[in-house]
Amino acid sequence: MAEPAAVFEPTDDDALSRAVVEARAQVAAGQSIPLADMMRWLESWGTPDELPPPSWK
Repeated sequence: MAEPAAVFEPTDDDALSRAVVEARAQVAAGQSIPLADMMRWLESWGTPDELPPPSWK
């Protein structure tokens, strides 16, 4: 029995290429989320004061 592909291993090179192009376009358009905002949000998971997801800046 073959082992399934790992969740985070890309299996579709075309889809990966499209995702990279889209991500670069979003960054070029100023659509990014500062790392500090992401970290604050992730660190709040599972706490009584869980934060809403951060927005584009």
